[in-house]
Amino acid sequence: MDKTIISTPHAPAAIGPYSQAIRFGDLVFTSGQIPLDPATGEMVSGGIEVQTRRVLDNLKGVLEAAGSSLDRVVKTTIYLQSIDDFATVNTIYAEYFSHQPPARSTVGVAKLPCNAGIEIDVIAVMG
Repeated sequence: MDKTIISTPHAPAAIGPYSQAIRFGDLVFTSGQIPLDPATGEMVSGGIEVQTRRVLDNLKGVLEAAGSSLDRVVKTTIYLQSIDDFATVNTIYAEYFSHQPPARSTVGVAKLPCNAGIEIDVIAVMG
């Protein structure tokens, strides 16, 4: 089986030596997405609500470019700079994963790239 590198303008370009996602067989592994606007490459302005929506929209773009979707996500990992944002993130997350939500881990971290408040990576299956 070969791995396929996924790249799309519907999510921010990688800011380091990594791919937006890798498709391997029937699985898609995304890199962590932070709240960068794909059009500008800049951090979105606003609090954790705006940042969470941007991250999930970025992931949606990457998954669609890979031939998958948010509905096909089986595992997410959320990294929060402030675990106090957990309830707010949960509310927004539930809007994106309202039906058969994936398995999930949430971790509080000291710092994220570009001083983001949130980063999320996912594993999805192909449609």
